[in-house]
Amino acid sequence: MGAYILRRLLLVIPTLLGVMIINFTLAQFVPGGPVEQIIAQMQGKGDVFQTIAGGARETDSNVPVSKKPSASSKYVGARGLPEEFIKELEKQFGFDKPPLERFMNMMWRYVRFDFGESYFRNESVLSLVFDKLPVSITLGLWSTLIAYAVSIPLGIRKAVKDGSRFDTWTSGVIIVGYAIPGFLFAILLLVLFAGGSYWQIFPLRGLTSDNWDELSLLGKVADYFWHIALPVLASSISGFATLTLLTKNSFLDEIKKQYVMTARAKGLSERRVLYGHVFRNAMLIVIAGFPSLFIGVFFGGSVIIETLFSLDGLGRLGFQAALARDYPIIFGTLFFFGLIGLLVGILSDLMYVFTDPRIDFEVRET
Repeated sequence: MGAYILRRLLLVIPTLLGVMIINFTLAQFVPGGPVEQIIAQMQGKGDVFQTIAGGARETDSNVPVSKKPSASSKYVGARGLPEEFIKELEKQFGFDKPPLERFMNMMWRYVRFDFGESYFRNESVLSLVFDKLPVSITLGLWSTLIAYAVSIPLGIRKAVKDGSRFDTWTSGVIIVGYAIPGFLFAILLLVLFAGGSYWQIFPLRGLTSDNWDELSLLGKVADYFWHIALPVLASSISGFATLTLLTKNSFLDEIKKQYVMTARAKGLSERRVLYGHVFRNAMLIVIAGFPSLFIGVFFGGSVIIETLFSLDGLGRLGFQAALARDYPIIFGTLFFFGLIGLLVGILSDLMYVFTDPRIDFEVRET
């Protein structure tokens, strides 16, 4: 098993490098970089996209000859600004170097876990990521745990009652829940229970109250769960359907096997057969998929849920950085997301081995 883990760890390097190359290349063609953000702010427009749109509507025929930008200027909003100032901005952000050199320098820093500093926050990227990461991990972990706590018992019950009215109406509810987009369900929860139009039961934003430091230990625990109730429910709703149906189908496959009929023939109770023999084999694929489900919630829902509920997590940080074209944060969060995803993939394989020792990834047929 050690050799397999070593191979998978070594594959992380080229995979992560490929992800960074693709995204770095795409970023070179996206308009409105940090230099244009600064130019837009200096001209009082506040948003680089207004500058780009406004510049696109202007034609050279409408610009006096004395105010036309030089041929070397590639910034639409830079009309009237000294070219030396533009070059100084490019040098400050590192854009005076060719893209290949900038990418190689960036990856060399990343190898040493030096992610530089944010363009607009005056703080190191590593500090920002470590500050926001616990919020995203909390959201993903609790959502995954709740999805398992509900889906596994429900899936087992559906397998035992296969074809019954209970199985039919629960399947309908699950499918409807799966069809509702997570962000739409989150908005519904906000409107109903966070003071949108009906009840002010749960807080609208944040993970803790303003008087957190004054609360007792029990009060802090209650306050924490009070704040995460809605975002966790919103992020876990989509995981119920897949996990429940996966559990049901896995149990149905195992119940039909020969060893189950043998156990019943020996006079064992149905409960003993179900939980003493079927459960471990049926739960192999379900339990082993825990890391994958966690990373799916961590990646897929973090941006939307954190933004809607004003949670200061890694997804929201990356979203805000993308709007501001804060490239060190964009590539830093992308690097962390990619690294965590690849490591969790390895953890998923280890979960298979832990759940069923008969699995050996190092076995090779000759």
